[in-house]
Amino acid sequence: MKVKCFDESHERDLEEKINGFLSGLNGDIIDIKYAVAACVCGEEQIYCFSALIIYSVKE
Repeated sequence: MKVKCFDESHERDLEEKINGFLSGLNGDIIDIKYAVAACVCGEEQIYCFSALIIYSVKE
């Protein structure tokens, strides 16, 4: 079993990174954990979109 972490400031970037990873995956996805965090810095809102993919590799 292995894990891969992704962290992006925009959800479209996260989608692109995950789709790129999954297109080359030679194995099975066990689970995907997704999280969104937001904070305010002055008048700016900062978002963090992250995902943890738990997967197995075919031998």
